[in-house]
Amino acid sequence: MKFSERWLREWANPEVSAEVLAEQLTMLGLEVDAVAPAAPPLHDIVAGQVESIEKHPNADRLQVCVVQTGAAEPVTVVTGAPNVQVGQRYPYIGVGLKLPDGTRIKKARLRGIESSGMLCGGAELGLSDDTQGLFPLSEDTPPGTALNELLHPDDRIFTLSLTPNRGDCLSIRGIAREVAAVNRCELNTPASPEVAAVNAAARAVELTAAASCPRYVGRVIRNVDVSHPSPLWLREKLRRCGQRSLGVVVDVTNYVMLELGQPMHAFDNDKLEGGINVRHATPGEQLTLLDGSVRPLLEDTLVIADSKRAVALAGIMGGLDTAVGGDTRHLFLESAFFTAAAIAGRARQLGLRTDASHRFERGVDFSLQAHAIERATELLLALCGGEPGPLTEVVAAAHLPQRQLVELRSATVSRVLGKPVAKSECVDILSSLGLEQESEEQEDSRHFRVPPHRFDLEREADLIEEIARVHGYDKIPGRLPQVPTAMRPVDAGAGRHSLRHVLVERGYQEAVTYSFVSAELQSLLFPACDAVSLLNPISTEMDQMRVSLWPGLLTALRHNLNRQQQRVRLFETGRIFVREEAIEQRMVVGGVSYGSVLPAQWDAADRPGDFHDLKSDVEAMLAGCYGALQLAYRPVSLPSLHHGQAAELLHAGQRIGLLGVLHPGLQARLEFEGAVLLFEINLEAVPEQDLPKYKKISKFPA
Repeated sequence: MKFSERWLREWANPEVSAEVLAEQLTMLGLEVDAVAPAAPPLHDIVAGQVESIEKHPNADRLQVCVVQTGAAEPVTVVTGAPNVQVGQRYPYIGVGLKLPDGTRIKKARLRGIESSGMLCGGAELGLSDDTQGLFPLSEDTPPGTALNELLHPDDRIFTLSLTPNRGDCLSIRGIAREVAAVNRCELNTPASPEVAAVNAAARAVELTAAASCPRYVGRVIRNVDVSHPSPLWLREKLRRCGQRSLGVVVDVTNYVMLELGQPMHAFDNDKLEGGINVRHATPGEQLTLLDGSVRPLLEDTLVIADSKRAVALAGIMGGLDTAVGGDTRHLFLESAFFTAAAIAGRARQLGLRTDASHRFERGVDFSLQAHAIERATELLLALCGGEPGPLTEVVAAAHLPQRQLVELRSATVSRVLGKPVAKSECVDILSSLGLEQESEEQEDSRHFRVPPHRFDLEREADLIEEIARVHGYDKIPGRLPQVPTAMRPVDAGAGRHSLRHVLVERGYQEAVTYSFVSAELQSLLFPACDAVSLLNPISTEMDQMRVSLWPGLLTALRHNLNRQQQRVRLFETGRIFVREEAIEQRMVVGGVSYGSVLPAQWDAADRPGDFHDLKSDVEAMLAGCYGALQLAYRPVSLPSLHHGQAAELLHAGQRIGLLGVLHPGLQARLEFEGAVLLFEINLEAVPEQDLPKYKKISKFPA
């Protein structure tokens, strides 16, 4: 999440520096990754108004502009920018002055016509990557106004690394609420009055999938003028939050999303047919999205539809057929609450990830929709004009989230934090974060109602964490815990835990890999296995549950070899997932060995490891953890292991594991230069060690 410090201070303006503000946010759990200037110094650049434009007599793509710069006389500037217009204001830099990148402007003669200075685009100013056109300024900017006064380059851009449970801080309002709470300052919520309807234009709304969308708000706005570009203040606020300007209507909906945290969408009202229906997709239904891609829709995909077809992916992206364009006259604004369960995973499933889906997956304030659409209407009327219709709000109250009532006891606060916190301070902190005290104190306890923007507060410990965050972790004293040193009985299963130490002593290093593996790699190693496939994989390379630790270990081996490691010995303990009559989870230990038997040293010859070295490691591990086991080996033929250099490990006639050399065909296909040794032991099949027994010490010294 990126945000502008100036924008934040419009909501909460504590008397602290940017450095202190960054430290406060980090201590609140909103880790600040970076603080950067919002714009480079623009001392030498002023606003220039284009008074006239003539085509260059000697060049097809150049135009000769007369520019008023606030000086006594206008100047002549030759430009090739396609978006230059008479009467518009653009940044201008004079001869002899420097651009932010250090380039000095010289008087130039372009195809016979002298150019005094330069009109600038966003790329020359260091404000964007756009190299195709000039950077437009607001139409009411007086010529000669210094760009520093317009852009405030002293502003800073903060970059936050938010945890998934803090979706409420994906907005200026959410961050300001935290800042106001920790600094005990006022939260200045901008007034957004209800906009009165001036016509009866509206669309009926039906919630067929009410469990996934329990609240939907819509409004028709007629006769808008979308031809004007967004004003500079709007474009700059979006840019400083990492958003591009895409036209005034989209910019307003993005602005409201960044300000309040409510994603919104605008349709071209003339392209909609009949009423709006929030439903699930029908079999075989497709939708062309705003990015031009045609997506087949799964039956559990939530869509916004009119009376004829789906027009948007709910909470993710709008459709191209109903998009707002340059000829749009009438808008239909939507603001909805989609449950996190309905949106989570759908964007990834479709290969999409948008700002809207990012917020809905984490939870959006379910009381915010009408306020957001009033705010967007207010901005659109100010920037585009128009005639708003009445607000249409449909609510399925039974499916809205329930606001939790959580008890807080002062004694528990003191016990958990290790210090007492005044009751009045606890109430002030929780109230500043939006929690409402539901009842007066009753025998040292209070009850608080969780606000609709906090989906992560469910129990007393959560409220205590909020108190600790705002009170200050640095104010909580650090004391060593008092732990009784009572002797405990020996755990009969301790062998499973000590095998790690034995393998480390044998030169192995512990690896921790995902339980999700590549179906392609797993099918190479175990072509006959019936693995559990994931409906919503993290990536295409993690689309199956592992039936063995080997796929993950081989991937880790490849990662190390690609980084010039010549000798790699890794092991892992974890669960595998085998489908037989049902899906079974088994605890196993597996390992991979590659390269020399011993690290490079002067008194031992360098030789690669073989089957017998691996067998020695496995036997040492089992003997060190489980004592003397009667083990047997039997040759085994597997697609993943080299025939004649593979065996199954038996105990009391039962297979407890496998070990061997990776098959040469797989070794070549996976591009390993040397032999790869693998083992895997089913720990649930290994008998537990006997409990230690006292043995009398010999009278006679050794």
